[in-house]
Amino acid sequence: MNVGAMKVGERANPALTGDTLDEEARTFLELLRAERVIDTQTYRRRLDQISRAVRGHGHYRMEFSELEHACRVAWRQSSRCIGRLPWKTLIVRDCRELVTPEEIFAACVDHLRLATNGGRIRPVMSVFAADRDGRPRARIWNPQLIRYAGWRRPDGSVLGDALHVELTAMLTHLGWRPERRSAFTILPLAIQVGAERPRLFELPADAVLEVPIRHPELEWFAELNLRWHAVPAITGMALEAGGLRHSATAFNGWYMGTEIGARNLSDVDRYDQLPAIARGLGLDTRSSTNLWRDRALVELNVAVLHSFHADRVRIVDHHSASDQFMTHIEREERQGRVTPGEWTWLVPPMSSSTTSVFHRYYDGPQTGPAFREQPSPWTRTPLPQAGCPVTAA
Repeated sequence: MNVGAMKVGERANPALTGDTLDEEARTFLELLRAERVIDTQTYRRRLDQISRAVRGHGHYRMEFSELEHACRVAWRQSSRCIGRLPWKTLIVRDCRELVTPEEIFAACVDHLRLATNGGRIRPVMSVFAADRDGRPRARIWNPQLIRYAGWRRPDGSVLGDALHVELTAMLTHLGWRPERRSAFTILPLAIQVGAERPRLFELPADAVLEVPIRHPELEWFAELNLRWHAVPAITGMALEAGGLRHSATAFNGWYMGTEIGARNLSDVDRYDQLPAIARGLGLDTRSSTNLWRDRALVELNVAVLHSFHADRVRIVDHHSASDQFMTHIEREERQGRVTPGEWTWLVPPMSSSTTSVFHRYYDGPQTGPAFREQPSPWTRTPLPQAGCPVTAA
């Protein structure tokens, strides 16, 4: 599941007027009725309840069945996600009553344990309180629950994930001091509630499943000491549905192999492993005409898929994911629904023209419940003084 490619264009979140909130809630209820989540009697009852709540408090609360379907539809309509076929199986966790950073962190750990499922990865979404419901707004600073640190060396190179150099610096400023620095040091979670100083929490080892990357034929490959985590749980997205916005969420599916092998471990601005693999293969890297990058890329992706399968951790290759997405489109068409899609995000970053998603265009944009990208919290939050305590789970 290409959940790492689910990002959509950021949308502003202006305060909704009562009339606008009422109208968006009505539209959402009509969706629920059309898709037979609620009947006409329930539709009328909820419409009246919501209207009275909005008039009286300027806000309303979804019932769990409404929230559950909102999450599933948001996934179903995510235009940059190729892995939407099992959208009906999404497990939705109602965490809206959790208020403190400690409670939110505990829910995130539970999310990882539930989703990991001994390697049989399950799609899970945890939803925390909606914005403007009378409680301080919560944000999880990390873009995913599990991310690797990145440190800039004096010579300009990076130890770890170059994508997260800035985030690592922010967490260091907040007081994080890892016992050791490595290429795969897991970052703590930074959780902020309202205007309070973000709290840092170390993930417990039993909540993080990692897969050492090795090759089925090349014994030297293991000497690269590569690894990747099993669950891609996104936390940088807001859920918007029925006029409500939930800024703190966690959502995961399972990895498509090329997300790790053709992006995370191979991009020059991430782990940049293709030159090292090419040298191991004995390839001349002085010229691109021998396609050394392509040959190294194939072996890296073979190693990723082999390693996950050997450890019995759920993953999908890009060819199977493409075929599954075409099945999803066919099922949606039978229901009279269009499938939003952005070609440049749906087409895998490797062997694109050999996949079924390459040879067509897609509908868009998405409407209704959606996952929305949010700016990094520290771009809008003044940094507190250093020395924020780090909590070990």
